[in-house]
Amino acid sequence: MRFQSTRGQATELGFDDVLLTGLARDGGLYLPKSWPKRSIDEWRKMRCLSYAQLAAAVTQPFFAGSTVESDVSGVMDAAYKPFDHPAVAPMIQLDSNTWLLELFHGPTLAFKDYALQVVGHLFDRVLSAKNERITIVGATSGDTGSAAIAACAGRDAVDIIILHPKGRVSEVQRRQMTTVDEANVHNVAIDGTFDDCQALVKAMFNDQAFRDDIHLSAVNSINWARIMAQTVYYASAALSLGGPDRPVAFAVPTGNFGNVFAGYCAARMGLPVASFQVGSNRNDILTRYFETGAMTIEGVEPSLSPAMDIQVSSNFERLLFEAYGRDGAAVKRLMDGLWQSGSYTVEDSARDTIASQFRGSRLDDEGTKAVIRSTYKDVGQLIDPHTAVGVHAAQSADLDPSVPKVVMATAHPAKFPDAVEAATGVRPDLPPALANLYDLEERCDELPNDLAKVQAYVRAHSRV
Repeated sequence: MRFQSTRGQATELGFDDVLLTGLARDGGLYLPKSWPKRSIDEWRKMRCLSYAQLAAAVTQPFFAGSTVESDVSGVMDAAYKPFDHPAVAPMIQLDSNTWLLELFHGPTLAFKDYALQVVGHLFDRVLSAKNERITIVGATSGDTGSAAIAACAGRDAVDIIILHPKGRVSEVQRRQMTTVDEANVHNVAIDGTFDDCQALVKAMFNDQAFRDDIHLSAVNSINWARIMAQTVYYASAALSLGGPDRPVAFAVPTGNFGNVFAGYCAARMGLPVASFQVGSNRNDILTRYFETGAMTIEGVEPSLSPAMDIQVSSNFERLLFEAYGRDGAAVKRLMDGLWQSGSYTVEDSARDTIASQFRGSRLDDEGTKAVIRSTYKDVGQLIDPHTAVGVHAAQSADLDPSVPKVVMATAHPAKFPDAVEAATGVRPDLPPALANLYDLEERCDELPNDLAKVQAYVRAHSRV
């Protein structure tokens, strides 16, 4: 299996190099050169598999030629062993035709665990085979950082440095990062927004000399391995609800577009999907795009769903690449325009392609509280603010009533206890494994939004 950049100028790579490289050298994101297709019969045969077995079956084609190819099942078994529910990604019913897919049964109580536990084990296998070390630098709006640290903490061949926007993540999210006492883990609070953190990471990747000197790698969803692993829970949910013999619709709260793009990948592999309902909070750049066809950056405002407080949805570039018929030059022009003027407009044919599968909705903080409150009142289910945005997206969808809707529950409500308690009067408890989180000492450094100072910090903490 070979992988190509969305901007068409970087060298094609195999899986192992894509895993370790993260961002392509031309600034683009990697995608498989062709999509492996599964027949209806092949999908049907996967219905009886455990989650780890399904993960191996769905992702196996992407490992062709990899050092991990012969032991994908072993990687998946190890990755999902620490999850606290036997189904790994269970579903509960909200109403006659809407289901909640619980993606918070991993070590850090967020959907990022479902990919990053896999990525951590893949790093171990591939780095051991190559006898190399890497320095991971990542940006987080909340959940990616803690999930990445949980996946990489204590690993001999990896140093991990996570940037988060100071004061713009929940206390639980921050503490899950800053209380990990391992020599290879470093946390940095940046004086800025998540988009500032993400821009710093991309700038470091685009500094080729710096990148090569410290063996820079990524765990953000710019890394293809993250997207690949997330395709599995779409397949799991669809197969549980009668797929592939009937299509399923997915409602996905998203900021960076990585989670929902993973569902698109599953569809490209032959899984019947009716539509993707994309939920945004008050930082609604994606909803504005779906309404106007223009992607325009505006200011970021803090919200009750901070992981979605984003104005640059990096993974949308991957969808553009597909919608423009894999024309890397066209994608590069659009992305250059975004950075030069803060906006780009998608051509009608590509916009129509995207609109055939994707719809957008938005929900402000008052609406988020209302959905949390009504979900608890109607079905006795506590949900976090991000999941509430997904529930609203499902409720707003104009779909055939025969099509089941699956809402991605992306975080445990206890990660956002203040918001949940304000809406319902009930304060969700952390699971026993994290009950002492508030008692642990925090370790975090603060830096300005200054590339040179951040690079100096990364150099000082890299053991490459």
